[in-house]
Amino acid sequence: MAGSKMSLLLAVVLVLSEMLTGASQAGLEMDPYKVLGVTRSASQAEIKKVYKRLAKEWHPDKNRNPGAEDMFIKITKSYEILSNEDKRANYDRYGQTDDTQAYGSGRYGHRHDSFYFDESFFNFPFNSKTHRDFADSKFTLHFNQYINDVVPDSYKRPYLIKITSDWCFSCIHIEPVWKEVVQEMETLGVGIGVVDVGYERRLANHLGAHRTPSILGVINGKVTFFHYAVAKEHLRQFVEDLLPQRLVERVTDKNDLQFLNSWHEINKPHVLLFDQVPVVPLLYKLTAFAYKDYMQFGYVDQGLSETANLQKQFNINTYAPTMLVFKENIDKPADIIQAKGMKKQIIDEFMANNKFLLAPRLVNQKLFDELCPVKQFHRRRKYCVLLITRDEETFSFGNQEFLSFASTNTKEVVRFAYVYQRLQQPLCDILTQNKDSGQSPPQVVILERRNAAGKVLFKPVTAWNGSEEDKQCLLDELERLHKDPSILIHDAMLPELNNEFASKNTLLGCIYNMCHCIKASVTTCRREMMPLLSLIFSALFILFGTVVIQAFSDSSEDKQTKPKTRDGTKLFVSTVNFRLPKKNFVEVTELTDITYMSNLVKLRPGHMNIVLVLTDASKNILLSKFAKEVYSFTGSLTLHFSFLNIDKHSEWMNTMLEYAQDAMQIDADEDDGGNHKIDYTGYVLALNGHKKYLCLFKPVYTGEDHEGKSSEDEGGATGRLRSSSRDDHPPRKSNRSRSISTLQIHHKLDRLGLWMERLMEGTLPRYYIPAWPGLDKITPCK
Repeated sequence: MAGSKMSLLLAVVLVLSEMLTGASQAGLEMDPYKVLGVTRSASQAEIKKVYKRLAKEWHPDKNRNPGAEDMFIKITKSYEILSNEDKRANYDRYGQTDDTQAYGSGRYGHRHDSFYFDESFFNFPFNSKTHRDFADSKFTLHFNQYINDVVPDSYKRPYLIKITSDWCFSCIHIEPVWKEVVQEMETLGVGIGVVDVGYERRLANHLGAHRTPSILGVINGKVTFFHYAVAKEHLRQFVEDLLPQRLVERVTDKNDLQFLNSWHEINKPHVLLFDQVPVVPLLYKLTAFAYKDYMQFGYVDQGLSETANLQKQFNINTYAPTMLVFKENIDKPADIIQAKGMKKQIIDEFMANNKFLLAPRLVNQKLFDELCPVKQFHRRRKYCVLLITRDEETFSFGNQEFLSFASTNTKEVVRFAYVYQRLQQPLCDILTQNKDSGQSPPQVVILERRNAAGKVLFKPVTAWNGSEEDKQCLLDELERLHKDPSILIHDAMLPELNNEFASKNTLLGCIYNMCHCIKASVTTCRREMMPLLSLIFSALFILFGTVVIQAFSDSSEDKQTKPKTRDGTKLFVSTVNFRLPKKNFVEVTELTDITYMSNLVKLRPGHMNIVLVLTDASKNILLSKFAKEVYSFTGSLTLHFSFLNIDKHSEWMNTMLEYAQDAMQIDADEDDGGNHKIDYTGYVLALNGHKKYLCLFKPVYTGEDHEGKSSEDEGGATGRLRSSSRDDHPPRKSNRSRSISTLQIHHKLDRLGLWMERLMEGTLPRYYIPAWPGLDKITPCK
């Protein structure tokens, strides 16, 4: 009896010992050095190199081995330990990491009073961070990402979002269906998102998701919950129901002309898809939603007898889907694509190349911005040929001839458009220089946008009635423009265009939003009542605040601050018509013997000093004009601005211009006939102190000159101001002569902005200086 008890006790001890030994080995079985196959002295570069190779080899998406996922987890965990110096040192000293220390909650196991319980012993397939599907990781959403990226993008494509969490048994059941749906929807262009409630509680509350799992859709910034059984067909139908109704119109032999002829009214190209299936493909609906602001979409079912004439008219192949784009000519498609199994990438490229009509009507500011983009430095210029016309029947011939001319255009840098005076009167008055705000005859204007604030350079070309002479005149002007962009002699600030479809869009938007609110309130009334009321009151508050702010902003738009001149170092200018660089003023320093070394001789490499030459009498006028012309360039850190008083430093100016004999040859030839002293007022020098060269701007007069007008040579803005004084009789200094002189001085810097652009592009001639004149040349004569 005693022997049997002893044997039983010995057996129990052996079993316990075996269990403890096994548990200890389980806790130490994952050696990160052995998993990665590196030595303990391996460097971080070696560890990283090995990790990349093993991770690529054992990734579950590429390796079909049943143990690939577990091995990949071990590889990732091992690299996490060895790539962190603190965790690596802790493992080297004690054989344990933060995840395997006593009373620590690890991903692989837990230690309690020297007993190690391996989590794999229970083998629960929880949706923890370790066991979560790797395909979900690239779709994980965060709050800021949702607000900044998903919501704006939802106006171009719908989003399907899954709400999940750790330790969610129901989430596991829907995983196979979710994977299959994601794989299909992602190729169609539907946005996918995954929100983990455990890590993004704020985003889950913002979406109104209070349980897991949940599936919801987001379109046009609005959230809709999925309330049916999780099946592939149901989710596909849910995505289709998210899209607005009547995105795609059914087209047959009876309504094809009505559909295609509406291009003039809605100002959009039309797209027709011919296919054999009776239901409009989801990919085509998603494409229609993405390009709804640019194109009108129709669908032709080739299986119907009512579409036989259409198929015959456009010679449609019945064995492959065919997509046609129609612009102004409804008898012949502008572009065509035909392929079996059309891919989203091909369709997107096809749509992007045909977004606009050949000569669309400017109906809002957004269309104007896309057709006539703002000119950027170091990029190819973009010009817009604009016909200012009327919508009466008597002008239809000229409008049609303008369209005919635009259809022959092959230059990418030129875009054609037209605008109705009655609907865009403020814009037309500025471009036609019409001061009485009346209806003027049709006219063609060529313009180039200079900044987003509305500044343009333009030139009225010709009155337009569609004759061959008008076409030839416009063609000649375009050829001149290609050779010499400076023919655009007028500049102006354009107002924002009126949105001609605003009332219609507002009404449709209100109806759509009302329907959506009613549907959402019925389906989620009990759960979402308070957030819905909060949303309504917030919207009303925002609307009220917007109206108040708009009222105040409209009254303050006409106010402009006058430029102030300081006789020291700074000049403040108006910022109403300019895009703010970094300062709201232009800093201009006087070039004297004190600032000569720092502002010129010892100027850092790559920096230039733009020096305005003036006199005591013209100082205030020229400085104010100079500041306005160079203000848009003050954002550059390599440009400095100064002025030189020629009354004090004429000897230095003469010495400098000895090296620019080519530029001064015209002045020298004219001065040989008399003893006149050259008037340097309004000259501008761009001085590169490091490379020792200068670029020269000579003033050109573009205002109304009672005595004559000056011209501009091929070197850029190098015209010369002609003096209106006579040699025999000195002029009387009457009020009228003083005003004319002031006007002429003010206009001396009219072309300085264009000259500055050429300076930044590096296309101006350079005159090199062997050495800068000494201090004795800059010192004022006593």
